[in-house]
Parts: sequence; C-alpha cells; structure tokens
Amino acid sequence: MSHQDPSTNVAMPTLPDEIAGLGEIALNLWWTWNPEGKQLFERINPYLWKESGHNPIRLLKSLRDDALKALIKDERFMREYRFVHAKFSAYMNDTTVYHEKEPLPIAYFCAEFGLHHSLPIYSGGLGFLAGDILKESSDMGLPMVGVGFMYPQGYVRQIIGSDGWQNGANETVEKDVAPIERVLDENGEHLTVQVPFIDPPVYTSVWKVNVGRVPLYLLDTDIDRNDPWDRQISSHLYTPDLNQRLRQQIVLGIGGYRVLEVLGVKYTILHLNEGHPAFALFERVRAFIENEGLSLQEAVDRVKATSVFTTHTPLQAATDVYGFDMMSHYFADYWQRLGMSKEQFMQFGVNPDQPQAGFNMTVLGLRMCDWRNAVSRKHRDVTLQIWKNVFASDQQDPIDYVTNGVHLPTWLGDELRDRIDEILGESWLQMQHDPDLWMRLDELEDRTIWNLHYIYKVRMVNFIRERVRRKWADEGIDPLVAMAEGVMLDPDVLTIGFARRMTAYKRPDLILHDFNRLEKIVNNFARPVQIVFAGKAHPADQPGKQIIQRIFKTAQDRRFRGRIAFVEDYGEEVAKYLVRGVDVWLNNPQIPMEACGTSGMKASVNGTLHCSTLDGWWPEGYNGKNGWAIGGETSDDAADAAALYDTIEQKIVPLFYELDDEGLPAGWIKMMKEAIKSVAPRFGARRMMREYLDKFYLEISKKAMQWQN
Repeated sequence: MSHQDPSTNVAMPTLPDEIAGLGEIALNLWWTWNPEGKQLFERINPYLWKESGHNPIRLLKSLRDDALKALIKDERFMREYRFVHAKFSAYMNDTTVYHEKEPLPIAYFCAEFGLHHSLPIYSGGLGFLAGDILKESSDMGLPMVGVGFMYPQGYVRQIIGSDGWQNGANETVEKDVAPIERVLDENGEHLTVQVPFIDPPVYTSVWKVNVGRVPLYLLDTDIDRNDPWDRQISSHLYTPDLNQRLRQQIVLGIGGYRVLEVLGVKYTILHLNEGHPAFALFERVRAFIENEGLSLQEAVDRVKATSVFTTHTPLQAATDVYGFDMMSHYFADYWQRLGMSKEQFMQFGVNPDQPQAGFNMTVLGLRMCDWRNAVSRKHRDVTLQIWKNVFASDQQDPIDYVTNGVHLPTWLGDELRDRIDEILGESWLQMQHDPDLWMRLDELEDRTIWNLHYIYKVRMVNFIRERVRRKWADEGIDPLVAMAEGVMLDPDVLTIGFARRMTAYKRPDLILHDFNRLEKIVNNFARPVQIVFAGKAHPADQPGKQIIQRIFKTAQDRRFRGRIAFVEDYGEEVAKYLVRGVDVWLNNPQIPMEACGTSGMKASVNGTLHCSTLDGWWPEGYNGKNGWAIGGETSDDAADAAALYDTIEQKIVPLFYELDDEGLPAGWIKMMKEAIKSVAPRFGARRMMREYLDKFYLEISKKAMQWQN
C-alpha cells in the first residue's frame, strides 16, 4: 500500500542484539496464529508465559538481564529463535502472495476488532469477524489497512455475584504491555489529529497494531488536549449515551478518514463493517470535491461506486438512529461544506418506513454504497425484506451476500493443525478453500483425533477449574458459586457448550425450558450430560442479565449435581478453550434473528459437533452428517425445547457413548471428521475473502482503473 508510515514506538524492554527480533515478533500479532511463534515465547519460561496471560510483551518485560543472557547461551533456544525469526521475516517480506489479480488498496473501517485478549477492544462476533478479515488479508497479501478505536476502558469485564447477577467492571487496555505502538509525527511526538468539523475541537491520538502485513490504526480521544467530556468519547465500546455515541461515530468515520489522510495512506476501496463508521462516506464525498474538483453529484456517484457496506443486523430496531436536531447540531456547517441543503443531507439517512424517527446509520450505508452484502444467504433474504423500501425499485439485485468465515490458523487447535499438516501437507493453507483437499482427512486415525479431542477437553476443564481456584483464593467465594462456575466438571462426560452474547433472541436458556426433563438428561447414571454456558450481556441489557442469573442459579441447584456451569467473563481466550473442548456446540436463536453466527464454525473446524436451529450460516453448512438441526422454519420455545431434548436423548447421547471394540465412539468420530471436512473449506476466512475479491474488490478496481486512465 502506498503510504509513508511514520516512526512508531512502544514501551518495549531493551533486548540484547542477539535476540532483538523477539521484540519485533512480540509487536506483531502474526505470532498469535503461528504455533512456532507461540511455542518460542513459551520456551523462554513456561510458567511466566502462563502467568503473563500468553502476552509476549508482558513476558519479556518480566525477564531480568541474567535471564536474557541465559537465553543467548541456550543453543536449542537460539536455533528455534533464528528459525522463527527467519520465518516471520520471510512472511513479512513476501511480495508474491497475491499476484494473480491484484485489487486496489482497501480501507476497512469497523467499530471493534477482536484480535487477542491482550487488546480488549471487542465485544463479540462483529469484532472477531473484523479481526479475522485483517488476518486473512495479511495471509493473502491483500493491500488493506484497518481503522478502529482504542477504547482505553475496553468493553466490560464480567463479574458474576453470588446471586448470579452480572456486574460490570472496566476491562482497561494496559497500554504498556498491549501489542500496540504509538504513531509518531515528524517531531517524534505521539501523532495527534484534529477531528474536522467538531466545535469545540476534538483531538485523537493514533496507535498502530501490526496484524501480520496489515496495519490497523486505532483512534484514542483520551488525551490531555481534550476536555474531560471529549476524553470519554473513545473510552467505552458501544456507549449507551446516545449523544456521546454519535460523537464517537463522528470521530470514527470522519476522524478515521482524516487520520488516513494525515498518514498519507492512499486507498481506492472503502469497506464499512456495519453502520458505525458510515460518516466516512460523507468525508469521502468532501475529499473528492475539494481534492479532485468533482461536483457534488459526481463525488456522491464516485463514493457509491467504490464503497462496500456489510450489514449484520436482522432487525430495523437494532440500528443506530439519531434525532434530526442532534444531527443538525454537529453537521450544520458540514452539509454546507459539501454544497448540500439540510434536506439533501438528512435524506441519506431517512428510513422511509419510519421517516420521523431520525437519521439511520444503516440506511446511510445502504444508500451511499452500490456494493452491499449480508453475511449469510438467509440473512440476505431477511435484509431484502426489512429494507425493501430503502433499495431503489429498479435495482434487480440490490444486495448480495458473503457468508462469514473464520481464520483457520487462529481457531484451529495447534496439535490438530500439526496432524492436518502431516496429512494434507504444510502448504494446505494456500489451498484451504478447496473441498477436495480435505477429503484426505479420512486418513486421520480415529484414535488420534479422539485423543486430541480429549486433550482439549481436559485442558478446558482444567482452565475452568483454575479460574475458579484463583477467584476463590482472591475473593473467598461461596462453595455454591464455585460449583456454579464449573469446579465439578468431568472431562469423561458428554459436554454441551453454549457460549454467545447473552441476549433474549439467542435463547441461551432454551435448554432450561423443562427442568424435569433436563434433570433426567443430565443425571442419566450410565450416560450423563454436562452443560457449560458462557457469555456477556450488554451493560444496558437487563433481560440478558436476567437470563444469566437464571442460568447461574440453575448451576447452583444441587439437583443438577454440579453438571451445569457458567464460565465467567467470556472472551477470546475462553472461546478457544470452549470451541475445542466441548463435544457439542449449541446454538438456538429465534429464526430469523441470527445473521450468521461464526462460533459454530470455530467449533466445527475443531471437530466439535454443531447443533442448531436452521438460521444464520447453518442452512448452508448443515449436510445431515456433520451435526444436528433442530426446530422448524419458525421459532416456538416449547416446540424447539422439546426438539432439542429429543435430539439429545435419541441421537446425541447414544452416539457419544456407543463404543466399538477399540473402546472408541466410531460413529461420533465419523461425524467429527465430516464436520471438519465440510466446514473448514466452505466457512474459512480464505473462502470469504476470495468472495469479497471476486464480488466486490476486483469489480471496483476495474471501474477505478478506468477513472485513473
């Protein structure tokens, strides 16, 4: 990508020249999806690696000089260090990766990015999708740059009280040990940019995250130059204060665009992940008018022709809408700068179904982007219906779909990846989107895949128990709380996992619908079942918190004998243990409320079997042999709960506990292999990004080339 990236710095320890590359690797999240990188840092000191929360910067800062010198004298470590550093350097300098059909540069804007738990600037699926898109773009060599927010006080750290109520605490970004760098200006000072058209002025500092070959720039208004109220703009993800949320989105869209201008980042394609950063579209219009001399209509047409809008919502009510008076307060001078009247400006965000409601950010994205996509085939149909009056009546196909995918190197367990390397060859990642490649997975021995899964299951149980132990040691928790949080889990028992955002439409407590029937399932003497729940409710979602409380109190109920657990503070680290460690991944949203739902993909690629209503991605993914489908085309809680109980009792439990002469559940293992074979190629991020290329990026590039010529 064409830009002059200024110098950056971060509070890294001074390392001896012989191992200076450790700092370079630690400051690039490449290590998070390359097992050799993780193993290198673990080799330094396994105990400190665990205590650091698998954070290499924290690890390196905890080492004394004598420990660093000892590493240099350790020949085995130095051999491994040179190998990993050479591999990292080759990856970073490879210019041949995407040479077939090179698109023009892409700027990817999103309100959250889920990359690693040491950088808590995400709340859930939207953020992890954005993180996986950056990682896959790096692997493919796509010319992309990301723009998001720092959120110094993070999203919310979940603390469950003894009464089961979710209490929130700030999950502060520890900037001195996070994988971030200050972007410096020409004077060596932390780069600070004024956000245009906000009065009194608001300033944002700029941080950089290295996601392999893709830079991600984060905005942070928590600086001395801003007034206290303005410092709080970027403090929390999805602030409930509507006025502050509007200001946040002005900073993200307009301020983010301005930051790329100051950095000299040249890009042709603007990709917006949801409506939060959609004001960047207006800023593009302004830039085309002022920098290239286009008329207002020409600039609007150019923006539409070169911008991609990805929508995730299945409900109009779930979008951000701001009152016209509030919009006028901030944009009165702005629309004049664009040469628009107030009516012209506001019309871009008016929902024809609710014209008096205010300015709708999703409507803005749909109206200002000719290239639009839903995130699954079913979601495309839902989106066509709910926004049918926004789309122009003469548009034959007003919205396409690109079903979400997951970054396989991030979510695959390392040991399973090693076995896949052996069977498919180490170059399999370059062909991962080809279903024929995965047919060879049948060569994976049953005992090998089952032993691997059991290892992951034991790790998950030990991880959960260790969290409870630490909580007990720090806080002296009640034994009933310890039981509810999983201290009595058994790795030999069939384990069902539900780990999602805790909100009503996802129906986390559907499996609790009939306590008598659930008790019979859980406490089957010969074939018991245990259930692990995890997930956060939005701080303002009281019904979601009530669901958590119900689950937690159920987990405390002695009649379930400690076989129901709620794991506190769900995040990226917990997710990796659960998607690999449970036997069944449960997903039962109200149809058609699940836009996609990538957690089931992450589970399936690890051989964890998916059981879900036919919503989101599952109508595309379910083939009758790789998991289970429950319910019908519409949702009914009682009927769906009964179907779930029937499926568990009649299909899942017998298959899991039926052993062959080798002592293995052969039928279950066959489904595990089918899950990996069917989901990995079709629902990996490589397939997803190839679709974005073919459907959008390359088509936009062709048009843009014509303008440049």
